[in-house]
Amino acid sequence: MTCAAVKEGVLEKRSDGLLQLWKKKRCILTEEGLLLAAEPTAKIKELHFSNMKTVDCVERKGKYVYFTVVMAEGKEIDFRCAQEQGWNAAITLQMVQYKNRQAILAVRSTRTLISVTQ
Repeated sequence: MTCAAVKEGVLEKRSDGLLQLWKKKRCILTEEGLLLAAEPTAKIKELHFSNMKTVDCVERKGKYVYFTVVMAEGKEIDFRCAQEQGWNAAITLQMVQYKNRQAILAVRSTRTLISVTQ
């Protein structure tokens, strides 16, 4: 991903392990997706919007908002953040804008193809 950051900060991601602990991840939201960096290492995981299905807001509890990113293959990734940070809304907005841009590009390419074949 080579897009400018729309939002940066820390999100907590629930681990896949048996204990399902919450781990802080350095996050960068771009127009193309969400980058997650593990703090002690420089390992970066990319959640690209083309592979993202939905962002479900599960609940608001105490100072946290809990939400789930559902990937196209069905994998669910649980996150939480302080309510005032608004990560779930920011991710949802960028995903919708990305999908809208893709739909516009698809329509344009179809029109171009139709005009070339006529």
